[in-house]
Amino acid sequence: MIERRDVFQAIADPTRRRIILKLANGPLNLGEIGEDFGISRQAIAKHIKVLNECGMISVTQKGREQFCEARLGQLDEVVDWVAESRKVWTQRFAKLDKFLDDTSEK
Repeated sequence: MIERRDVFQAIADPTRRRIILKLANGPLNLGEIGEDFGISRQAIAKHIKVLNECGMISVTQKGREQFCEARLGQLDEVVDWVAESRKVWTQRFAKLDKFLDDTSEK
């Protein structure tokens, strides 16, 4: 069974969020990505695999090295979701404020 991954799975993990931020500055190989994390290269490779499956990065082979590059366009889906959620909750809180105001006037 193939697991479908999306951008929300990519950003759900703090290590993956840090990797995305690091790659936002430009392409890096696996060794360069893992320098600041204090985890094994194998663990970094697993995070890279998830990010690649989510479409958040692209991985290209150059000689013996794999280079990763951020594909930040996928974050638009998160921005859209946050904006829609904010609109829904703003409306709900406005209704609650009105209800509380009406209740306190009685």
